Amino acid sequence: MMGRSFFLLFLVALSSLFVLLHGSPGDADPLYQSCVNQCEKTGCVESKCFKHCNFSSNGDSTNGPWYLQEPLYVQWKQWGCLSDCRYHCMLSREEERQKIGHGPEKYHGKWPFKRIYGIQEPVSVALSAVNLAVQFHGWVSFFILVNYKLPFRPNKQTYYEYTGLWHLYAIFAMNAWFWTAVFHTRDVELTEKVDISSDVALKGYSMFLAIIRAFNVRIEAARVMVLAPIFAFVATHVLYLNFYELDYGWNLKVSVAMSVLQIVVWAVWGGVSRHPSRWKLWVVVLGGGLAVLLEIYDFPPYWELVDSRALAHAIMIPLTYLWWSFARDDSEFRTSILVKKTK
Repeated sequence: MMGRSFFLLFLVALSSLFVLLHGSPGDADPLYQSCVNQCEKTGCVESKCFKHCNFSSNGDSTNGPWYLQEPLYVQWKQWGCLSDCRYHCMLSREEERQKIGHGPEKYHGKWPFKRIYGIQEPVSVALSAVNLAVQFHGWVSFFILVNYKLPFRPNKQTYYEYTGLWHLYAIFAMNAWFWTAVFHTRDVELTEKVDISSDVALKGYSMFLAIIRAFNVRIEAARVMVLAPIFAFVATHVLYLNFYELDYGWNLKVSVAMSVLQIVVWAVWGGVSRHPSRWKLWVVVLGGGLAVLLEIYDFPPYWELVDSRALAHAIMIPLTYLWWSFARDDSEFRTSILVKKTK
């Protein structure tokens, strides 16, 4: 019954790869476009005006020479003229739409969010920071266990064959959550590309880790043979997104496919193995599947703060804690088996 539930979940996730919406009706609205164009000329949306709208949207001063261009640190610390115009025109249009009973629309590929202290998606930023902290805590607890509590081989190496792989996983995971927090703080081209690249790298490495652990691959040459095609695919995908075309639809398909594949590997292994902590693995698999579905079936943010990605980030907090608990249990389990074999 458990296997059938996993199978149905994966079928739903895979089928949704081909049901993606690419349009943004909000920024195609003529009233919204007119508002933004007028704001760039006057620097005002209704009664609210922006002093940095003395600069055009490309950073050139409208009232002076090139050396009066808006500095980069000001562009980062403050929102630029175009960004502020888009944001307040979006709020104005959404308020008008709400009065006539219409629901929110996406603008430039994103739902309307309420900024707090200049942070674009404050709830997602906070949850990403918590995920980063939980990842760090999980890695430190794993590090202490394998290096100070479990016995070593005569050559001073750990008995657990996957110690190094989990350390690398921690680096990939913490890097990904850091850049996710940065991206949700300020969505610009650079932060978006680094966030997407870090996320794809984490998913690719997680798939590699799943295959190595599930099939108990311990020979280095065999590990390299597994890693090579995954690395080649991930590297090609990242280069394509960064230097050819930032295709959101294609990236979502690739990300979901990699997530589903590793979930399938862990689910099957958890079903056929007799691991004492396999229940933790099943919880992570089910929760991870739910997080993937939330990434696909996005919906307008509640209270202009909490959307599907924020909920997915929230789900990942307890799952991450449980995931590192499984890693610690697995290290103890394998170490006990190998120590008994040496006696």
